[in-house]
Amino acid sequence: MEIRVRLNNLRTAPRKVRLVADLVRGKNVDRARSLLMFAVKKPSEPVLKLLNSAVDSALNNFKLQESNLYISKITVDEGPKLKRWHPMSRGRAYPIMKRTSNITLVLSEGSSSMKEGVSKKEHKKKRVEMQSAKLKVQNENVKLKNKKRAKRAS
Repeated sequence: MEIRVRLNNLRTAPRKVRLVADLVRGKNVDRARSLLMFAVKKPSEPVLKLLNSAVDSALNNFKLQESNLYISKITVDEGPKLKRWHPMSRGRAYPIMKRTSNITLVLSEGSSSMKEGVSKKEHKKKRVEMQSAKLKVQNENVKLKNKKRAKRAS
C-alpha cells in the first residue's frame, strides 16, 4: 500500500529542499520525524508537516500502523518561478527569480528495519571483508615481486 502526498508551491528553492529530502529518504517514520525535528534547515518544517499529514491519512483512511510505514520515495521538483525586477542605476533592471518547490512524498508499508539497519550492517560487513581480501591479494603480489627482484639481483 502506497500513500502519496504532495506539497505544491513551497516558497523555498528546490536546491535547499533537496538537502532535507535526502536526510529522510528510505527512513522509517519515527526516525524521519526525529531527524526533521532537529534539523537546522528552514525547509525541514514544511517537510515535517507533509510527513505528519501523510501518516495521519495512512492511519485514518487506510487503517495502517505507523510503526510499519517508511518513506519509500521523496522527490523535490521545481515549481513556478516568481519573476521580479530590482531597479539598478541608469535605468537598468536586474532580474530576481523567486523559486518555488513541489514536494512529493510516498509512504509504503513494510518492515523498514530490514531496509535500514540490518542490510546496512551486512553491506558494511561484506564491504570490509572484500577490502581485506583485496589487501591480502595485493600483499601476496608485492611479496612475489620482491622475491623475483631478489632472485634477479643474486
